[in-house]
Amino acid sequence: MSTAFSNALSGLNANSLAIDAVSGNLANLNTTGYMTNQVSFNDLLSGNVNSQAGTSVSGSVVAQTASQFSQGSIQTTSQPYDAAIQGNGFFVLNATDGQQAFTRAGNFTVDASGNLLGAGGGNVQGWNAVNGVLTTSGATSSITLPVSGADKPIATANFSVSANLNANAASGAAFSSPITVYDAEGNAHTLTVTYTQASTAGTPNTWNYNVTIPAADVGGTGAPTSLANGSLTFDGTGTLSSPLASAGPVAIQITGLADGASDMNLNWNLYDASGTPSVTQYAETSANLASTQDGSAAGQLTGTSIGANGQISATYSNGSTVVVAQLALASILNPDSMDNLGNNTFGATAATANPVIGVANTGSRGQITGGALESSTVDIATEFTNLLTYERGYQADSKVITTEDDITQSTVSLIQG
Repeated sequence: MSTAFSNALSGLNANSLAIDAVSGNLANLNTTGYMTNQVSFNDLLSGNVNSQAGTSVSGSVVAQTASQFSQGSIQTTSQPYDAAIQGNGFFVLNATDGQQAFTRAGNFTVDASGNLLGAGGGNVQGWNAVNGVLTTSGATSSITLPVSGADKPIATANFSVSANLNANAASGAAFSSPITVYDAEGNAHTLTVTYTQASTAGTPNTWNYNVTIPAADVGGTGAPTSLANGSLTFDGTGTLSSPLASAGPVAIQITGLADGASDMNLNWNLYDASGTPSVTQYAETSANLASTQDGSAAGQLTGTSIGANGQISATYSNGSTVVVAQLALASILNPDSMDNLGNNTFGATAATANPVIGVANTGSRGQITGGALESSTVDIATEFTNLLTYERGYQADSKVITTEDDITQSTVSLIQG
């Protein structure tokens, strides 16, 4: 067979494989985290390099079809288990065959057992919180999320009330600030701080306070039960001057709760962390401005979701949020050396640098955006251009074959003639 035939045949095969790669790219135009495949060609050599004729080119071959790991655009989805990588890195999976795999596709799902799964079914790797504590310094494992359960109640230990007491209030005028607190069983109790204007000629700018709880809450009847009382004194600018911040919070103890919960020891903080009083006395109508407390009732699980930098949090009906897991990211120095395992996943080969696994936004690893996905890196204009180029190459090689066939037929006719 003439070398022209074999040259053209190799060209047909090479361009056909290149067209296959383009068709694969176009088919994955909307595949999450898909990395474009790029074709590289090599020429084939034949002949004796030491002969007078020298070395002759004998066709072409596709040297490799490699994924190009460039950054895809980040699209917000607001889906709880979607995650996108901005920058370097791969999500780590334990594939269904037990092999470690890597992917840029963060369209995860959760099965009935709470296992976080990749699009192809592999278990997503990371770190799970143990007894409410998340540690990312150890080995990774398959992430398992809670699918039901309750968040235990937290007894209130501290509370504060931000209020203004009218500097022009008449002696004996009263104003109240209610605050809801929680016992160790998660039951709510409403405490009431009642301020009474007690200024006299000898004690200007003074208000007495009394902290009470409904009598029924502590097994009694009738009027609310007093828990603590004292006085607040303000200076000429309406700023609390006594008690001072150095005196510490007002201690309040609640004993004998009717619901059977443990006794409560609370601190009423009259100053914030910076030493600013939370109660003032200005010539404005007495008003409650805000209140805070650090307890909570029990809550039922309402959902889990991936947040910033791969932290996965569970939310509960009582408003609390608990970090339950952390996604792992792998940094790979030469990702183009990996094998394509299908399902948009890749596996390390002997030529792949050792994957360095850690937390997002550390080392050379990029950041993770929750509720978002990385789009395919396929550029349709580039692929159509490549398609036309490979098609022209295929047509040219086809023309070589038909031309060589005509020459052969002519030669045969001459011989037979």
